[in-house]
Amino acid sequence: MTASNRIVLSSDHAAIQLRQAIAAHVVAQGWVAVDIGPTTPESTPYPRHGEAAARLVASGDCRLGIILCGTGQGIMMAANKVKGIRCGVCADTFSARMIRQHNDANMLSIGVRVVGEGLALDIVDAFLAAEFEGGRHATRVEMIGALEG
Repeated sequence: MTASNRIVLSSDHAAIQLRQAIAAHVVAQGWVAVDIGPTTPESTPYPRHGEAAARLVASGDCRLGIILCGTGQGIMMAANKVKGIRCGVCADTFSARMIRQHNDANMLSIGVRVVGEGLALDIVDAFLAAEFEGGRHATRVEMIGALEG
């Protein structure tokens, strides 16, 4: 099994149900879902889950990642602290497509309190279907990477 078909999913306690729906959705598309939880509704800190998912992407164990929390913002901020991660919060399909095409995003963050399940699955589809365009965008992505030190 290669990382090319592996996608990690993680969330805080607020987004368990949507994360599980997304996991089933990506599996139906042929991805191997690496769902790292949590599985119980007790309060759990989103930074821990954002970091854990980001480390699997940064290490190459998973090609992409999808993370969720109430707004998608906090867990995204935590993931972006991991070197090599480019994660964006999306509440629409256009943004999900563009973060892949122009920013070579390797992680997607969604806010469970912002979008419903149907839209979330459409956002995931747009993210997964898009490919990095390279060209002038590659220089900009390199500039982002250089900020990591």
